Amino acid sequence: MDQVKDEESQYQFGGVSEDEHVGLLIQKEISFGFKKDGILMFDESLKSARLNAINWIFKITEALDFHFQTAYLSVTYLDQFLTKRYIDAEKNWAIRLLSIACLSLAAKMEECNVPELSKFQLEDCYFFQGKVVQKMELLVLTTLDWNMSIITPFSFLSYFVKKFSNDSVSNLIVSNTMQPIFTVIMEGFNLMDHKPSVVAAAATLLALDQTLTIEDVRLKMNSISQIEPNDVFDCYNLIQRLYEEKMKRDEHLYTPNSSVIRSRTIDYVVSMSKRRRLSFIDNENGGDKKGPHQEDPKT
Repeated sequence: MDQVKDEESQYQFGGVSEDEHVGLLIQKEISFGFKKDGILMFDESLKSARLNAINWIFKITEALDFHFQTAYLSVTYLDQFLTKRYIDAEKNWAIRLLSIACLSLAAKMEECNVPELSKFQLEDCYFFQGKVVQKMELLVLTTLDWNMSIITPFSFLSYFVKKFSNDSVSNLIVSNTMQPIFTVIMEGFNLMDHKPSVVAAAATLLALDQTLTIEDVRLKMNSISQIEPNDVFDCYNLIQRLYEEKMKRDEHLYTPNSSVIRSRTIDYVVSMSKRRRLSFIDNENGGDKKGPHQEDPKT
């Protein structure tokens, strides 16, 4: 039976075992720009603009019935862009245009059906012509060196759930893991400063047990030599603290309903998402011009 499972795993991961596949992903994280040490904090104005952008991304993600992974990937694009290129946080239209471009690109990578660009601007005070959004998409692509298949924690979740729980993938565990990951996004930290494998391991451990010590984490991580247990334990404590603080605060900003997150776990955790070829051809013939925010999206 174990031999059959191993053969199935090697078939699923292109002729290598799941352990080898995850090891390759871990090796690639640094090449995607994720940093092992050091935290880059945004200034207060950019932090506020980023939080508003993330709230908007999650609102549209839910409205368009996208996967949570699509939202996470779009925020990763957003953070990577903000890390590499200056944008005036006081120009709300520029932040919104960047958000639309990042979500549109993420949808093209993760979703089977991507709506017209106008659908990304439902009930919004800003409206951008398709060509303007496409121009911003191109700016994001060039800034990120056209490297859009960025690794996220979701590439590791099913693996860590099986490793740490000694059982098959549980939807409940995965759902409980999603909430602390979402919390990290909303608390103003640059996702490029947190290795996805570390975030996934820490969030999974937190979903399984909220009382782990450093010795416990080292024991859990013993078979995964490519990830430093101290990094996981630090991230575990950080996520736990942020999650507890967030739960204690009264939230006045929009946050996605937890049931929305739970309803989508099996789609992108149990099965590996199939990538779609990027397409930048707008399905519409432009849009109506509304105000000065239609200017050239230079940053």
